[in-house]
This record gives sequence, structure tokens and C-alpha cells, in this order.
Amino acid sequence: MNKIWLVTQREYLTRVKNKTFILTTLLTPLGILVFMAAVVFVMSTGSDKAKTINVFEPTNLLEKELISRDNLTFSFSNESLEAQKELYKAKKINGIIEIPALTDSLASKYSYKYHADKPLAMDESFAIDKAIGKKIRNYKLKKLNIDETMLKNLDTDVSSIPVTILEDKKISSITNVVSSVLGGVVGYAMFFIILFYGMQVMRSVMEEKINRIVEVLISSLKPFELMMGKVIGVGLVGLTQIGIWLILMPLIYIIGAALFGVNADGIGSLATNDMPIDQMALSSQDKISQVFFELKSMNWWLILPLTLFYFLGGYFAYSAIFAAIGSAVGEDINDANSLTLPVMMPLMFSMYIGISAVNAPDSSLAVWSSMIPLLSSIVMPVRLPFDPPWWQIAISVVSLIIFSVLVVWLAARIYRVGILMYGKKASFKELAKWVFYKG
Repeated sequence: MNKIWLVTQREYLTRVKNKTFILTTLLTPLGILVFMAAVVFVMSTGSDKAKTINVFEPTNLLEKELISRDNLTFSFSNESLEAQKELYKAKKINGIIEIPALTDSLASKYSYKYHADKPLAMDESFAIDKAIGKKIRNYKLKKLNIDETMLKNLDTDVSSIPVTILEDKKISSITNVVSSVLGGVVGYAMFFIILFYGMQVMRSVMEEKINRIVEVLISSLKPFELMMGKVIGVGLVGLTQIGIWLILMPLIYIIGAALFGVNADGIGSLATNDMPIDQMALSSQDKISQVFFELKSMNWWLILPLTLFYFLGGYFAYSAIFAAIGSAVGEDINDANSLTLPVMMPLMFSMYIGISAVNAPDSSLAVWSSMIPLLSSIVMPVRLPFDPPWWQIAISVVSLIIFSVLVVWLAARIYRVGILMYGKKASFKELAKWVFYKG
């Protein structure tokens, strides 16, 4: 056991002290905050150049009224279109909107003309289209003698209000949306982390074997001790990185909430009112606050420990297999490609099932996949935000433990033979023989 610890310590310290690891670990949360800030900035920023636009409407369709917005200023002019074009040439205005007559009050389409050498920005075009569309709608209502209040009452915004029956917990119409996004992010993260650190174990084994370093190491410790030291050491590196991210998560949450200017507690108090949140007229900021409230109200005491467990279970199973493959590769590193592809297939397959589980977490495919060891390390973390039944979690946990122990044992049998095997190209048939090899 002491020798395993020495190898573990060496593998761990070598990677943790690496500048790339330190920068990646610390800069990833910062990158998330920068991304959030960039999203807020991009979503809140349109065209920043002020424009004065003349509106030419001889038919008085807009009733000489068009509300200016942000950087757009509208001016109605009685001058002829040609005279206004001269103003444009003199750079006194930035464009001219020509409003043709509306020949049919029942027409579903209408086009206006914008005279300028440069087209409007997309956000400007949408804003003008919407403003003119609203004025034309009012014009039609007057022409057709339709009462606008009565017409508005015909429109009904239909939405569902989730109400629990057997369980005493608060859910809203966006609970599933937040759970889906969280499950999808966790699923993708699990896939890439397990694959990344599993491949690190394989590369480490391959490099030591090709450089003949392993021959020196094997003289002082058993192959199993060397393999387990590598697997545990690299795994601890992954846990360290995840642990640091988990510690920084509350900080990201607080800064993110401040960045968006939201108050999750305020939305939480709204949920206690007689009227459900779903029936309230929430602003965009309130909706973002509701998302933060949903995140805060999740059962993190269950989600976080189980997510770490599934990382460890999936990592040990796959990294042991990758270590066995690394030990079987000869002088040509490219030989590993033919052996790693079949191993990566269930990992990739589980990621696609995880994507399906985001939309249907209780489907037969998602439920059974979350209890199959080769797939559960990714699929079950995706389902955790949706509160799966405890018996499914129990079966999944027990089966993953048994599977991981079995895989590590099989990988160790292959590793002890392959690590000192040179000049022979290994195949899956050959690996199967090594499992039962005595010596």
C-alpha cells in the first residue's frame, strides 16, 4: 500500500504543480464570469451610432407619430421626397422612410421603403418594423371599426401551473428548463473530464513503457501497484480541480447574480404569495432572478456528492481500461487508436443518451441507461436535477461499484503482462489471453 501511495504522490504532484493545471483550474471560473459578462454586454448593446431618419408619409398612415428609441430619432417632414434626398446628400439626415398607402385594410403584408446608401442594422430594422406594424394595426382597427379593448380580450396566454400532489415541494413552469440546462452541462462536463483524465493515464503508461522507464519501476514494485498509483494519482488531480471549482461556485453564483442585477430571494418571496409566479407579469430581470432561485432551491446536498461519486466510478472504470490499453501498446503509439475506439464508444453513446435524458429524464432509455454501469456515470448525473426515485439511484450506485471493481481487476491482469511485452502488436483476442495468463 505504501508503494501505491508513493506512485500516487508522484503522479499527483507532477500534474498539480504544472503551470497548465494551475492556470486551467483558476482561469476556468474566471472564464465563466467573463462569458456571462460578455453575454450581458452583447445582449444589451445594439447599434451605438445616433441616426436621424426622416419619415415621408403623404397618406398620413402613421398619423405623424413614430416613437424615437435609443439611437434612432424620427422626424416627419412635409417636404417632397426629392427635397429630403437632398438633405441626405448634404449629410443632414441618415435615411428616409417612405410610407406607401395601405390599399387593403385586410392585407396581411405591408412593405415600406428605406432610402439610404447603407442598410439599417438588424436591431434597428426590427425596431422600426415593429413600430410601424403597431401603427398600421391601429389604423386598421379604426378603418374596420373594431374596438381594440375587445380585440385584446380575445387573446389568451395559456400556460400550465405545476402543482405537486404527493410531494411537498415548490416547482414552477421553468423548473424543468433549469433542470434540463443543469443536467446537460453536468453531462457534458462528466464526459470530457472522464475522457481527458482517462487519456492522461493511458499516455503516462505508454510514455513510460516506450522510454523503458517502466522496467526500472517494475524492479521495485508490482505492476498492480504501479497501475493503481497512476489511476489514483491522476484521479486525485481531477478531484482537486473539481473541488476547487465547487469552492468557487458560490462566488460565481454571487458575482453572477450581482452582474445580472437579480435578487433570487426576492423571487422566492413572490412564490409564497397567493398568486403563483407563473401568473405574474415578470420582467426579464425577474425571470433571470427566478432562474437563480430555482438553482438555489435544488437539492445540492444530494446532487453534488452523487456527481462526485459518479465521476470517481466512471473515472476508475475507464482509466483502468485506458491503462491496460497503454500497457498493451508497443513502439508505435498509433496502435492505441484501434484499441481505444471500442472503449470510447460506450462513453460517447452515454453522452448522446444524456442529451436525450435532458428532454425526457424518465423515459425507458434514460432510466435503464442510468442503471447500466458503462453508461450510468454520465446519464445518472444528467437525471439528478430531476429527482429520480431513490431505488434507481441505489441500483445505479451498487452496480457501478461492482462494475468498477471488476474492471480494475481485469485491467490489472492485462497490465501486469502488457507492461513488459515488447515487439508484439496486441489485439483484443491477445488481451483476453493475458487476463487468464498465469505467471
